[in-house]
Amino acid sequence: MPRKKRVSLKRTVAADLKYHDKLVSKFINQIMWEGKKAKAASIVYGAFDRIKEKKGQEPLELFKKALENIKPTMEVRSRRVGGANYQVPIEVRPDRRLSLGLRWLIDATRSRGEKSMEAKLAAEIMDALENKGNAMKKKEETHRMAESNRAFAHYKW
Repeated sequence: MPRKKRVSLKRTVAADLKYHDKLVSKFINQIMWEGKKAKAASIVYGAFDRIKEKKGQEPLELFKKALENIKPTMEVRSRRVGGANYQVPIEVRPDRRLSLGLRWLIDATRSRGEKSMEAKLAAEIMDALENKGNAMKKKEETHRMAESNRAFAHYKW
């Protein structure tokens, strides 16, 4: 990540093969472990199949709703002003919002106790739909930090 200039070219991700959606493809790439993309794809598609069985709705739409529930709108950044560090609340950029939401969903999934990764992922997505689960807890914690440090918002630059 460059310090002075903005990144001019964003890397584009090809759409996935089953749902033809770039978001699912990004999600598969983030779940991927040690370059095993086919394994990551089978985990995601298996979890989507489990969601379709239990909810009876289109899993892609449910995944997008769950991700919208998880994505943060505010976060805190550390700023040094006059020898003191302040946690300054700032609004999250849309691309960072998406990456944080995906990362939190994957971290919460990996920390669950079910048997397989498919079951863990399906359960975490269904929990996020109902505004429950560890990913939602992480979002609420981040928003609570931003809210409690609202007094330092004037240090934003």
